[in-house]
Amino acid sequence: MARVTCTPGDLIQWDSSDNCLAPLTDYQKDSLQKLEQELSSLDILGCEDTSNDSDKCDNITRIERCQDVLECYTKLEKEYMSSENLKYISYLNDLKTRRQECQELSELIKDTLEDFSILFKQYAEVSDKTSSLHDASEELISDQKRLNCLVESIAEYVKYFKEVDIIMEKLEAPTLSVNSEMFFNIVEKVDTNMDALQTNSTFKESGTYLVKYRHCQSKIISLIQNYIFNLFTKTTESILNFNETEGVQENMDAALALFYGRFQTIVCKVKPIIEQVETKSLKRQEYNNLLLECHQYYWGQRGLVLGPSIQKSLAAIKDRYNGDHCSLVRHSCALLLHASVDEHRLFYEFFSKPSAGLTTFLESLCTSLYDTIRPFIIHINHLETLAEICCILRIEMLDEHVQNNFEPLEGFGNICLQLLHDVQERLVFRAQLYLQSDVLNYSPSPGDLAYPEKLQMMEDIAESIREENRQSRMKRISISSSDSNVLEPVSRNHIVMDAIYQKSHMGSSPADLHGMWYPTVRRTLVCLSRLYRCVDRSVFQSLSQEAISLCVQSIEKARNEIENRASVLDAELFQIKHLLILREQIAPFQVDFTIKEYSLDFSRVKMAAFGLLERSNKLFTLSNNALLEFLLEGTPKMKEQLIDSRKQVDNNLKHACHRLIQHATYVLINPVMQLLEKEKTYSNTSHSNTIEQIFGTAQEVNAVVADVLRTIKFKLPHIQQSMQLYLANKETEFILLRPIKNNISAAFAQLYQLLSKYYTSEELLLIACPLPEQISVILSSSSLLQNKSTQPESKNSLDKEEL
Repeated sequence: MARVTCTPGDLIQWDSSDNCLAPLTDYQKDSLQKLEQELSSLDILGCEDTSNDSDKCDNITRIERCQDVLECYTKLEKEYMSSENLKYISYLNDLKTRRQECQELSELIKDTLEDFSILFKQYAEVSDKTSSLHDASEELISDQKRLNCLVESIAEYVKYFKEVDIIMEKLEAPTLSVNSEMFFNIVEKVDTNMDALQTNSTFKESGTYLVKYRHCQSKIISLIQNYIFNLFTKTTESILNFNETEGVQENMDAALALFYGRFQTIVCKVKPIIEQVETKSLKRQEYNNLLLECHQYYWGQRGLVLGPSIQKSLAAIKDRYNGDHCSLVRHSCALLLHASVDEHRLFYEFFSKPSAGLTTFLESLCTSLYDTIRPFIIHINHLETLAEICCILRIEMLDEHVQNNFEPLEGFGNICLQLLHDVQERLVFRAQLYLQSDVLNYSPSPGDLAYPEKLQMMEDIAESIREENRQSRMKRISISSSDSNVLEPVSRNHIVMDAIYQKSHMGSSPADLHGMWYPTVRRTLVCLSRLYRCVDRSVFQSLSQEAISLCVQSIEKARNEIENRASVLDAELFQIKHLLILREQIAPFQVDFTIKEYSLDFSRVKMAAFGLLERSNKLFTLSNNALLEFLLEGTPKMKEQLIDSRKQVDNNLKHACHRLIQHATYVLINPVMQLLEKEKTYSNTSHSNTIEQIFGTAQEVNAVVADVLRTIKFKLPHIQQSMQLYLANKETEFILLRPIKNNISAAFAQLYQLLSKYYTSEELLLIACPLPEQISVILSSSSLLQNKSTQPESKNSLDKEEL
């Protein structure tokens, strides 16, 4: 912006009313007027008295020039500013005063700090001198302590060298008691000094003095060993001498009390010493060897005490139960069982540290049990006795006693386990001989094969018993009714008593009683039941497979003899009945009846031999050598075969059921089946013959049909009655009768179709062949009614899927 220069003349013309250089607006004029009023109200000059206003105002400079305005404005501005900043000026003056004071105070502080600096330097000099004095004192004190420790350590080490002679003198003293506190202190001091010398092996003559201490240790061990061994020996001699003089062996209870009571009296003398030995055996091999020697000597002394007594006791038991092997085993095992428990408890009254030799000692103590019982076991032939002994050893001894108290009875359990293995071996051997002689090679008596007479006899006896009891029950009911004249409670009691009688007296069919089973079946099942709890699972599986196979063979053999003696129907029902019994009785055995059999397949050998013969000219050739190929290819092959006894029983049962069904069908409708066979023959050959020549006339066919229907009417109830007599199970009877009836219905249906094909309607009426619906009604009407409602049913049943 350019600067405007004003002259005095211009200034005069600035606010001229005529020619104004800077004319003011109305608003500006109002503002100036208000400003003038404000200024007039202010006491700029500070006049307090209005009377003097005129005098003071006269002193105001008159403004004629622009410079006067500026000067006046400057003067007024200064006066105004001075009146406004008065308080600040006063405060500024105070600050200046305070600053002056602070400067003076700062000078004083500076002088004081200089004085303190001088004092600090003096204090540092004094402190350095004091610290050097203190360090010198501390060094002297540490040297003094180190020297004292050195003196003490020297004295401590010297003590180990000085005490050896004193200890040797004490050990040689005749009044020294092994069970005294002084002896225990000597033992502890010798071990401590030996440890110190071994730790400081670099000391001069430490090796020499260590040898002396080892000699002291050997002396201590010798004293302890002699003391313990003498106590054990004297106690054993006192027992043996007392036993020989007083005859305590006759009273075994008193003898056992003596054997254990005498040793318990020396526990308080031996126990503290043995505790010291056991404690030190954890750190020193010498004491461990001493402890083992004490164990062995203790067991030797106990063997001298108990060995003859146990043998005499076993001999007495053997004489007492000479013929009763089970009682002999039970009482002999009980004797050694209690002896093992007592010996284990007595051992831990002397010793607290476990020893593996204790089991060996107890096992050697029980060896007399094995030597006593085994000669009897190897000569026992009865399976029941062997099985009972197995149960005694396994259940009563091993399971009930050894497992529940294993640590004391571990040695006894080992001997029992050996006896158990011998008994099991003998049992398996006798079972195999028994199965061969009494099952496979069993020669049945006429009574064993008296079927169905024996079943009918048992049924008649059961029926007569039921009838007698029914009559006696009715008499009691009539007497009670005449006394009480109450009919309904009596009738209800009659029903209840009848049900109770049936349940208690006739709980099983006469055909299902064990006594009515074929002997080989009964013997096989008894043998398996004995073996099941006595031998291992794998052995039982092998024996059961062999037993069941032999039993099935014996049943088959008996079936053939019954067929020759009685009838095919009785033979088949006999076999079905006993196979059902066998299958049901082996079901509870929780084992797998499948075993593996291995055989050699020599088919490859045969083929290789033929190849060798055909190529005999190449036996010694270098290429395609026939002899080498025979050796490589002619080796027999191992074949693995699975044999399942249960499946064998099921297969034989299935075949027997099919034979029964075919036989019953043949007996009932054989003529009809012959007619059907003739029709097949007639269809396959040339038709040179007439129908009458092949099948016969309508009258002849009618006679055949009538004869078959008559046979069904009379023989079907007989077949069903035989099934009831043998099987005594409605469900099994129904399963066997259903395919027979189905075969009859199917045969008549085929016959009717055949006759409809070759005969006229008049001839069909004359033949009177029944329709399938009619034959079903005939079969239903011909079936035997279950008039014996009280006859019980057998538990043995046949599954529907088996047919």
